[in-house]
Amino acid sequence: MNPESVFCLNIDCPARGQQGKENIGIHSEKDGRYICKVCEKAFTATKGTVFYRLRTDPTIVMQVITLQAYGCPTQAIVEAFGLDERTVKNWWQRAGVHCQAVHEHLVEGSRFDLIHVQADEIRAKLQGQVVWMAMAIMVPTRLWLGGVISVSRNKGLIEALVAKVRATALCLPLLLAVDGLSSYVGAFQRAFRSPLPRHGRLGRPKLVAWPDIVIVQVVKRRTAKKLDILRRIVQGCETQVNMLILRSQGGGVINTAYIERLNATFRQRLACLARRTRCLARQEETLAAGMHIVGCFYNFCDNHHSLRLCLWITERRRHWVQRTPAMAAGLTDHRWSPTELFWFKVPPPPWTPPKRRGRRSKETLKLIEMWAL
Repeated sequence: MNPESVFCLNIDCPARGQQGKENIGIHSEKDGRYICKVCEKAFTATKGTVFYRLRTDPTIVMQVITLQAYGCPTQAIVEAFGLDERTVKNWWQRAGVHCQAVHEHLVEGSRFDLIHVQADEIRAKLQGQVVWMAMAIMVPTRLWLGGVISVSRNKGLIEALVAKVRATALCLPLLLAVDGLSSYVGAFQRAFRSPLPRHGRLGRPKLVAWPDIVIVQVVKRRTAKKLDILRRIVQGCETQVNMLILRSQGGGVINTAYIERLNATFRQRLACLARRTRCLARQEETLAAGMHIVGCFYNFCDNHHSLRLCLWITERRRHWVQRTPAMAAGLTDHRWSPTELFWFKVPPPPWTPPKRRGRRSKETLKLIEMWAL
């Protein structure tokens, strides 16, 4: 047990999320419990992970979730491990909530020079209904930026996905490639705007569009003889499109091939996304959990063949350095194992002093000095 690598998760503690400041001690080494010296609250080592308050061996839980994340049927897991199907579903939803928190903290909480983003939707089958899953990918690093699930393929679904892309984007030249759905164009144009400063004047500030935002569409029309593909530039010029495609994928034409490959990966690992399947999800929460689990495995645990780097040892010898999308995006310096993903603890938001009228007390000032942001 290493108290230096643990932080307090108590939301009422002024030292919450603080790591390596000697505020955590060992409460019981036998039971694996720590204690915070500031709020004097004890907590177990599994708090903040998938294994919190589970009586099953964490190794078995990790193996079951990993098998499901790579497409193993639930019935096979039940027979192999002798578990109840409801237990497996509970672990799956726990892992989904955990992976969603990890994704929001590391991916959606960061800013990237996206260069090239592709977005698309998948039609998913649930028990008695059909839902739509919209996802986006950062082409240069193959990083999965997130996904949104909705019961209809409407404007709200597209705007929610565009908001995720906008939250991770830096104000730099960006190519946005989508299919023929018209909602994308308006949603991207509305999202990639910034307000001008008002300098004390009242009223709504003027919104100015980001410069160098290029939007392209790939429209596919299937006829009796062949598949017609129409590539068109909705916003921007052809020179900007060619320059951004060269920077992101080394050349080529306007396409949505990268998001379609990602869709194929999700269809392979989640049975309810297959085009013809009898394995239907019964609840939307189960599909959302699967989306975040597979997305985190894809970003942090899976090496991507197209991202490997060639390391020359001599003129005749070379070594290929494998990388994950998270490594290519600079989020981590190594490939995560499933154990590291499930044991990762998302720190709570930093403590802020309470807002009160009048002068702050000496205790509050002392806390601000000790645990200031």
